Amino acid sequence: MNKHKHDDLSTEVYATTAMRQAAPSQTLPEKGTTAQAAYRLVKDETYAQTRPELNLATFVTTYMEEEATRLMNEAININYIDETEYPRVALMCGRCINIIANLWNTPEKNEWKTGAVGIGSSEACMLGGVAAWLRWRQRRKAQGKPCDKPNLVMSSAYQVVWEKFCQLWQIELRTVPLTAECLTLDPEKALAMCDENTICIVPICGVTWTGLNDDVEALDKALEAYNKKTGYDIPIHVDAASGGFILPFTNPSCKWDFRLKWVYSISTSGHKYGLVYPGLGWVVWRDKKALPEEMSFSVNYLGASITQVGLNFSRPAAQILGQYYNFVRYGMEGYRAIQQTSMEVARYCHEQIGKMNCFKNYSKEVENPLFIWQMCPNYEKTAKWTLYDLQDKLKQSGWMIPAYTMPKNIEQMVVMRVVVRQGMSRDMADMLLTDIRNAVEEFEQLHYPTETRLKYEKQIKQCGKVFTH
Repeated sequence: MNKHKHDDLSTEVYATTAMRQAAPSQTLPEKGTTAQAAYRLVKDETYAQTRPELNLATFVTTYMEEEATRLMNEAININYIDETEYPRVALMCGRCINIIANLWNTPEKNEWKTGAVGIGSSEACMLGGVAAWLRWRQRRKAQGKPCDKPNLVMSSAYQVVWEKFCQLWQIELRTVPLTAECLTLDPEKALAMCDENTICIVPICGVTWTGLNDDVEALDKALEAYNKKTGYDIPIHVDAASGGFILPFTNPSCKWDFRLKWVYSISTSGHKYGLVYPGLGWVVWRDKKALPEEMSFSVNYLGASITQVGLNFSRPAAQILGQYYNFVRYGMEGYRAIQQTSMEVARYCHEQIGKMNCFKNYSKEVENPLFIWQMCPNYEKTAKWTLYDLQDKLKQSGWMIPAYTMPKNIEQMVVMRVVVRQGMSRDMADMLLTDIRNAVEEFEQLHYPTETRLKYEKQIKQCGKVFTH
């Protein structure tokens, strides 16, 4: 048999040449194979991974309805940036921005609100940060002052995109440390770090590390007094990657959005609690004056003159259609029901884990559908296992529950986090809790306290048996 002969459609998939060779990792294979064989080879490579619905480490949507999935698959070959060729996609994008802006109580009266779509909340954060930097620079130049030492203030529990932003744009990142007593951004400590070179303060709604919300209303109130006293115009950009699609439905009376004077921009993840597959982010500005003209770029080589705001250019239209589908499909009532269900499941898990004598919850309340816990200090002193061991044990059952150290200043604290998303039921929560309890019980049986263990070993030896653990 000629091993270089092309496989044909009649060849059984697992009898093709591709299945008898190592998967390509360095160079293109000399010959191709059938579509069926290529599909199976790639698909089989993924089998060793955690099932997406059991991945409670990720914030990203892992479930969408069949109709939404079909709609997105049918738009997978559409490039959103080609607005001339696909004007209805651009229209739906504008509608999404309008809906999100009004969800966040925008004061803007224009028919089309000021915002932009991003590949994810990271791009959305970048755009919000760039706008704040450019506004600050324009103001400094108008005053005849230097603009070479900008800084940004936020808590130490920032998402890595802010570190990227500050490094790429050469902006000093000033962080307010978290403490065991102060679990979120302290407004007074944040203002103490501000000066005339501060481009903005960034509170977080849905802190990645903890699931808690910074108190944006308290910050806005303190900032009002600070700006009035100093003559500065330091604004707020709210990083609401998670909370932007949670707070409007679970706590609508909470003021964290454009109802506050100094909130100039807000970013969120459509692919988190916006309930869309990755990647999709949104950023909305207070009004057109908050978006510097330098951020709008026009091109005419796509058939007409179009203006784009974004760090990326080409991007899939599928996620935009998915977001608009969700808005049409669920409405306020549907989103409220979905997010409240996630909150109830998260609160149930939080309560049950908090009842285990080996664990201690980081916070008393669950503000978003995610929370963290640590080992009880007294228990940890004698325990012969760690949360990293628990992470590995749960992974054997398919669960991905991350263990990690907290930010600087409390980095000695090791925690675990559960993120509850649409698709996780109370029944799944009970399965997870059972696996956690069983793992802890197994750890405790394998690692007796020293005196008890030695006594047990002696008894076993006296019986002429082999102690195997």
